[in-house]
Amino acid sequence: MSNHLKDQTSPYLLQHAENPVDWFPWCEEAFEKAEKEDKPVFLSIGYSTCHWCHVMAHESFENKEIADILNRYFVSVKVDREERPDVDSVYMSVCQALTGGGGWPMSIFMTADQKPFYAGTYFPPVSHRGMPGFKDLLLIIADRWKNRRADLLKSADYILAHINIEDGGLSEKISPYLVDKAAEIFAGSFDKRFGGFGDAPKFPMPHNLIFLTLYSEIRKDSEAFDEVRITLEKMRRGGIFDQIGFGFSRYSTDKYYLVPHFEKMLYDNALLILAYSAAYKVSGDEMLLDTAEKTAEYILREMTDSAGGFYSAQDADSEGEEGKFYVWDYGEICSVLGSEKGESFCRYFGITRQGIFEGKNIPNLLQGNAVLDDFSEEKKLLYDYRKKRARLHLDDKILTSWNALMICAMSVLYRVTGKERYLTAAEAVAEFIEKNLAEGSVLYVSDRQGTRSVRGFLDEYAYYAAAMISLYEATSRELYLHRAKELMGEAEQQFGDHNRGGYFLYGTKNSSLISRPKETYDGAMPSGNSVMAYCLVRMSQLTGEENDIQAAEKQLAFMTAQAEAYPAGYGMFLTALLFYFYPPQKITAVLQKEDKKEEIAAGLPLYADIRILESETEDYKLLHNKTTYYVCKNNTCLPPSNQKPVF
Repeated sequence: MSNHLKDQTSPYLLQHAENPVDWFPWCEEAFEKAEKEDKPVFLSIGYSTCHWCHVMAHESFENKEIADILNRYFVSVKVDREERPDVDSVYMSVCQALTGGGGWPMSIFMTADQKPFYAGTYFPPVSHRGMPGFKDLLLIIADRWKNRRADLLKSADYILAHINIEDGGLSEKISPYLVDKAAEIFAGSFDKRFGGFGDAPKFPMPHNLIFLTLYSEIRKDSEAFDEVRITLEKMRRGGIFDQIGFGFSRYSTDKYYLVPHFEKMLYDNALLILAYSAAYKVSGDEMLLDTAEKTAEYILREMTDSAGGFYSAQDADSEGEEGKFYVWDYGEICSVLGSEKGESFCRYFGITRQGIFEGKNIPNLLQGNAVLDDFSEEKKLLYDYRKKRARLHLDDKILTSWNALMICAMSVLYRVTGKERYLTAAEAVAEFIEKNLAEGSVLYVSDRQGTRSVRGFLDEYAYYAAAMISLYEATSRELYLHRAKELMGEAEQQFGDHNRGGYFLYGTKNSSLISRPKETYDGAMPSGNSVMAYCLVRMSQLTGEENDIQAAEKQLAFMTAQAEAYPAGYGMFLTALLFYFYPPQKITAVLQKEDKKEEIAAGLPLYADIRILESETEDYKLLHNKTTYYVCKNNTCLPPSNQKPVF
């Protein structure tokens, strides 16, 4: 028997549509029912490729005894955090305040007017190793709701007051010292031996690597770039990178980047394409470019909808086991490749008879063999064999913000390589968003099989504006710049705090919640406020208009106040700050007729505003009948030259 989730489009909600729990989506009906029946609300937040969400679903939400308790004493609400980042953000702050941490599945108990009084993440069905059992917890809360409700309501009011404390507003000045302070923090936590920052688990955090790459070039700091290079190489060598089918898993459970949490997320791979591409332009290291292109190959092969959009994620689990799809037996590989080739492959990729992960193997190159290898044929055979295993769950909803990130990634990869397929992919995604996820200047969060979800939040506008700027940088087509400006104007109207600065997560066209947060700290993805800072700075530099400059400086002042205590948590804002204090050079290239636009563009710096003219104009002439470069930097325009400019 289906519950109230049966007509939803979210893959996560549909995973729970046949649970014996009488789930509701986030809707007025659920809260009206709780009010009418005088019951508390149990809110469960997760996403479709979350391993521990699967575990709790199997142990508790498919358990009829526990479901009966939920149905008798509570109104139960399911939320996909990727479709409702506003709900996730508000109640994640509650979870963190009450428990000191957070994560998914997130479990919140609250009143019918959405005031939370208890929070946690995963609970086992029965008490285990000091963790309260979910069944016992439900019965305790039900009893307290009946007999000690005043205590719960007092707790709810206290929590609400705590999460509604206002931010600090604007800083008096925009200070460049934050970038140096952040670089020092990164240097202090850098793992020189194994790459990354801090100890396990290690998340890629590519936006921090992008900042350090730019910082290293501007400051001529080779040690900062070493942090980037070593980290990117270790990740490429490790099991966090799928050596057979390419693409990156979400994070490493160990300090070596060997054993990943195996789910693959679109946003991680988009940001990593950007990080590897930027590092390649600085170093010329072909391994870095190869990694960016192989990651793009994975996305184009496995994560692309026929209409042009990109899917959200692939699950870590198959047949109920995390990583089963990705791990190998020594003998299995020899069986697929033949004894001689199999043994050679196993030696190269660290595969042993006894296994390195629960008796199995994760192909890796951490033992030092060359990354650019000669095993393409063997990888293809193993990839085809692996596809015959139990199919991974695919979260096939198409998220505006994550797709916008991939537009940025594909646009930059086009600029770095000159390969049209990447620009074609980026423009196809933009076309998909315009057709399916936009109504004029209003954006929507997601689309699945032709049905879109709720109106967009700040991230949709910030990320898609950044995508339009990236496409403008790649093509010089004014329509992309105009679209970016239109989206940023809409973001200002819907989300802008005109008194204290910054942008709220949800806006005037979204439904209201118990608090209205401004997300500024960069987590696994850069915050909407960080990305808006970047967009505003770039727009001011591309247009030179005074109102754009003022808007950029206001946002930088707001973010400076947020970042002062711990600037290393604001990598994308720091990148915007570097752009602001060190504007990129402006390069106009006039092509000699035999030179190709893509090849010329691929040879130019990434950190530059580039315009390519395919014929002479009155102001831009060829010098010596060769491709000619007109460069302006540091408020000075240089004489035309046939020499390619560098950073």
